[in-house]
Parts: sequence; C-alpha cells; structure tokens
Amino acid sequence: MSKPRDSFYEQSGVIPFMRLQEELHLVLITSSSKRQRWIVPKGMVEKNLTPAESATKEAWEEAGIVGYTYPHVVGEYQYPKWGGICRVQLFLLEVEQLLTTWEEDKIRSRRLVTPTEAYHLLDVPAVKNIVLQLPSLLSSMISP
Repeated sequence: MSKPRDSFYEQSGVIPFMRLQEELHLVLITSSSKRQRWIVPKGMVEKNLTPAESATKEAWEEAGIVGYTYPHVVGEYQYPKWGGICRVQLFLLEVEQLLTTWEEDKIRSRRLVTPTEAYHLLDVPAVKNIVLQLPSLLSSMISP
C-alpha cells in the first residue's frame, strides 16, 4: 500500500569531514542511482534510533566511515521521492577511520575532497551551503 501524496519521510545524513596535514577534507560517495552523482551519506531515520544515530549508521553502511557525529542539526532540506516529500536533517561527522571494505563498497565509490572541490561536486544547495560554512561551524562547536 502506498502512502498518500502528502506523506513525509524523515531522513538524516552526515557531512563527513577529517583533517589531513591540518587541511580540512570531506568524504563524498556516489549515489546508488544510475546517475552516480556525488552525495553525502543519508537515509531513512530508523525506529529506535535518533536522527543523528541513524545518520551515523548510514555513514558506516554507505561509506565505511567510523567517527563522532555532533548531536546538533547543521542544516535541513527536502526533496520529492516515493510520492511524498523526504525531509533530511544534516549533522557533522568527524571521521576517525575509513574502512577498506564496507557494506555498500560494491555499489558506491568514495572520495576525499577539499571543501572547494566538494562544493563543485555536490548538487544539493543546502549541503553546498554547509560545506561553505564548515570552518566557522567547526570553530563554534566543541570537539568530542
């Protein structure tokens, strides 16, 4: 049974970042669709998990990322899908480890990029905005 057209689907995702030789980098993955766009890990908010916990789990499944997810929402966006609207909450995730193999490594590529490169590779304006604000967001947050 399909949901009515005005249904909302709650999703969450992360903006995964790490520092390499004091330079900020982001981890992007390819979408699972045929278009193979560069995106950040995201997915449905699972029952019994908070949006931040769900986003952390998606990062592990989709990108082989292990790290600390900051608990505060840094951005949101919506897009149409499945006959309804997906609402996505975004969190920052500080990467502690990139696994060499992970659950979706056969269907997704992963790439480390600078914020400038990420800005040009990403399509979603809300995500691009966070990428531009990342240095100031990080300086205003308390590290884990």
